[in-house]
Amino acid sequence: MQKARRKRNTVSFLILILLLLLLLGMNVAIGSTAIPMGNMVSILLRTGENQTAESIVWNIRMPRLLAAAVLGGALSVAGFQLQTFFANPIAGPFVLGISSGAKLTVALLMIACLQKKLTISSGIMILAAFIGAMVCMGVILLAAGRVRNMAVLIVCGVMIGYICSAITDILVTFADDSNIVNLHNWSLGSFSGISWGSVRTASLTVALALGCSMLLAKPMGAYQLGEAYAKSMGVEIRRFRLALILLSSLLSACVTAFSGPISFVGVAVPHLMKSLFRTAKPLVMIPACFLGGSVFCLFCDLVARTLFAPAELSISSVTAVFGVPVVLSMLLSRKSR
Repeated sequence: MQKARRKRNTVSFLILILLLLLLLGMNVAIGSTAIPMGNMVSILLRTGENQTAESIVWNIRMPRLLAAAVLGGALSVAGFQLQTFFANPIAGPFVLGISSGAKLTVALLMIACLQKKLTISSGIMILAAFIGAMVCMGVILLAAGRVRNMAVLIVCGVMIGYICSAITDILVTFADDSNIVNLHNWSLGSFSGISWGSVRTASLTVALALGCSMLLAKPMGAYQLGEAYAKSMGVEIRRFRLALILLSSLLSACVTAFSGPISFVGVAVPHLMKSLFRTAKPLVMIPACFLGGSVFCLFCDLVARTLFAPAELSISSVTAVFGVPVVLSMLLSRKSR
């Protein structure tokens, strides 16, 4: 039994890695300007003569696809952590309104700085998004203390998300500065325009959060079996919950700061990974969710860029199209059982 499980995990991880490599190559080659596969090696090594193609690949497509992979994986892991915390399969940063809270604080910061013609560092953006995410998480936790019904709690999170999104849309709509008006695309969710500096900052932040998440894998596994069992295994519940809240909020904030709110990735991908690996063990699910989130967002970003090129769809529109059927099938299957 143990041997079969290990074989299944190995095969599943290999499938995800192959899909990731395939989508990385497709995202480099496919776009409004097609890059021939025969010239790809010379372009990546910067030994070719086509300077335009090199500029497109290295200055536009490479930062974007790396951001999609890193941030998509981070959002999926954040969703898995929130599902573990609330013991609810549809808990996620977007559903609970955490992404919308982060979006609101980042939009406020951008508007204030753009009006004064100030530049914003990546670290400040992540901090602003983290504050917004923590405020919304605090409101949700207060509601959780009063409401024991998880369905009502999810509705509270959705309402909080709508309020934050409405305020953000009002601020962006009535802004005078043309640069602020262009924030509308970011507020809908997009990986476009991400620089190498942003990719480095996001990668370091996500790597730190993932490392801490792996350290919490065993306590998370015990917590999944019940609070009483976790206590009997020596888990300090308050510290564990605080760490889980901070990590999920940091991952969600990092994603929102650079790409805006992205819908349904944090709910759909963990469910797909549980179905693929047939386990909910955090030691397996954390890396699986990261790889699955990377694959999912790279595919959705490719569709967003190319389906109606040169026009570009918001990434949240595409993730919703592919994520909603997964969530609905999960809910229907749980209802039938």
